[in-house]
Amino acid sequence: QVQLVESGGGLVQAGDSLRLSCAASGRTFNYAMGWFRQTPGKERVFVAAISWRGGSTYYGDSVKGRFIISRDNTKNTVYLQMNSLKPEDTAVYFCAAGARISSTIEGFNYWGQGTQVTVSS
Repeated sequence: QVQLVESGGGLVQAGDSLRLSCAASGRTFNYAMGWFRQTPGKERVFVAAISWRGGSTYYGDSVKGRFIISRDNTKNTVYLQMNSLKPEDTAVYFCAAGARISSTIEGFNYWGQGTQVTVSS
């Protein structure tokens, strides 16, 4: 079992930056990690993912060039650095863990509770 706890969400203005963190506990060894986001009434959407050793990263088209995913395995933590934020980035952001890097919901087995990010115009 893997437990995931997100933090770092909040209210920011368009153009600002924000860094989300996801602390993992339990059997975290060798798991790929990902970030997804969801707005009310819509499906959860892929944002970014990183392999266990950090050598591979994937990004959703809407965040490429603005968001950076990274991880520190010594701290069992994955980060999402979000730059040049836009109002359309407003969503609940979820951290996820899975056996291998993926861009699909089905590729991840464990999920956090989410953290709200609101970007005002």
